[in-house]
Amino acid sequence: MTEYGRGPGTEPWHPEDPLYGDAGWGAQAAHAGQQYPYGGQPQHPQYDGWSQEQQPHYGGQQYPQYDGQGQYFDPQQTGQHPHPQQHQGGWDATGTHGHVPYAADPGDPYGQHPVAYGAEQPDLYGTEDAYPPPQPPGHRDPEPDPEPGWDPQGEDEHPTPPGDDDGTAEPPAERRGKGRKPVKSKKGRTGCALMVVVLVFGGGLGGVAYFGYQFYKNRFAPAPDYAGSGNGETVTVEIPKGAVGADIGRKLKEAGVVQSVDAFVSAQLANPQGKSLQDGVYTLQKHMSAASAVELMLSPKSRDNLVIPEGKRNIWVYEAIDARLKLAKGTTAKVAKKDWKDLGLPSWANSNKDIKDPLEGFLYPSSYAVAKGMKPKEVLKSMVERSNEQYKQYDLAGKAQDLGLSSPLQVLTVASLVQVEGKYKHDFGKVARVVYNRLKPDNVETAGRLEFDSTVNYLKGQSTLDVGSVADLRKIADPYNTYDIKGLPPGPISNPGSEAIESALKPTSGPWYYFVSINENETVFAVTNEEHNRNVEKYQEARKQAGN
Repeated sequence: MTEYGRGPGTEPWHPEDPLYGDAGWGAQAAHAGQQYPYGGQPQHPQYDGWSQEQQPHYGGQQYPQYDGQGQYFDPQQTGQHPHPQQHQGGWDATGTHGHVPYAADPGDPYGQHPVAYGAEQPDLYGTEDAYPPPQPPGHRDPEPDPEPGWDPQGEDEHPTPPGDDDGTAEPPAERRGKGRKPVKSKKGRTGCALMVVVLVFGGGLGGVAYFGYQFYKNRFAPAPDYAGSGNGETVTVEIPKGAVGADIGRKLKEAGVVQSVDAFVSAQLANPQGKSLQDGVYTLQKHMSAASAVELMLSPKSRDNLVIPEGKRNIWVYEAIDARLKLAKGTTAKVAKKDWKDLGLPSWANSNKDIKDPLEGFLYPSSYAVAKGMKPKEVLKSMVERSNEQYKQYDLAGKAQDLGLSSPLQVLTVASLVQVEGKYKHDFGKVARVVYNRLKPDNVETAGRLEFDSTVNYLKGQSTLDVGSVADLRKIADPYNTYDIKGLPPGPISNPGSEAIESALKPTSGPWYYFVSINENETVFAVTNEEHNRNVEKYQEARKQAGN
């Protein structure tokens, strides 16, 4: 051995050897302490971090090797293949003979030669325009490392090189470079992807099934409904006027009587008398089947309440409350007179100091749950609350000015007159027009006086058709005597219902100043006093025929 060193193999090892140039690749690459071509980089980049002791020798042979007949072969292949290019001399990157000097390797991992052979000669590859020299087979740069996490084969990063099948190669975990993370198995990623697909597909099927069931239940399944006639817990439900089946069902569902609106509507339609349900207050039980709720509402037992008819005065209502609560006559009237300010009246209710009863007109006609043990004040307060709700819906305060009235109380007063004077509801609109026409101070028929017998009956606390002559009536000094005063009385004279209030808000157009009911089916209206007198004669004749 000389200072040039010699690696194992059969290639020529001395520069003076005629075949040295042709075997230069194998010989120079075999020297562990020599410089490497083209920048001094090792020809096995995947093992560039190994020490000399760790350098594998692939079965003791270096490649490429010379076969002694002018051919090179790569032992990594299963057979011997000629080198792609043969030369008669050393490889100088041009295909000519000669020795190409190698540049110094500042990153020489072995540190044995501070300079390379021929360091005094210039580096032919040191310019910017130089192309990288061609690489012989077996010594070309390896493909770039794949991106982290990408493993096209699902195998180890460093497959076992040919020739290491004798069991002497290090395990893959030990041969893996430092700092590199193991690539996850492709099978694991595939399994996760399949699981995601299954979950998404399964979730989609579940959603379709759920919504399909909801569609079926909403369209074809029977509506939810309780069973039986209730759980024994009573509840009072107030059904407003004009409510239809669905409206009634919502009220009952909110009170806990029925389980669903649809079940109640179906039961109401199935009952032959279901359409006859009326507004009012009903005493029912919670958790009733829809059919039993309809049946009970049609029975008088559910309406065992205090019903206030339209047009009744407060004095009648007070007596009815006393009778219902088993109280001495006059008890409720005394409470009303004493506590009227605490019952929730609107601010405009007591706008006139001459009002006889501040609660007149505020005990709204309806059905109220009045049972033994309740207090008169409690009952009166519920009636006032119901009145406030209705009057807010009619917007009495907003429409008073449009009607030429000074306050909502006057609108309510007109409605109370219409309720008492009009014998039939279909005439309420015309009666309201007579009121507004007579209130005009410049009218030549009544000179701004109403001249209603109903107001005289109210101040006297009576109800009769024979109130006396006009001359006698004008002598009564009372703010409610419309034969004496001009304009409206101080306040309502009854508790009007919805039809009378609506007529007062929207009177029928016409020039009438007079009206009289001749019989049970006919009320006649007149423009002049002469015409009215003829109608009065008809009325008197009808009374004689009836024996009155």
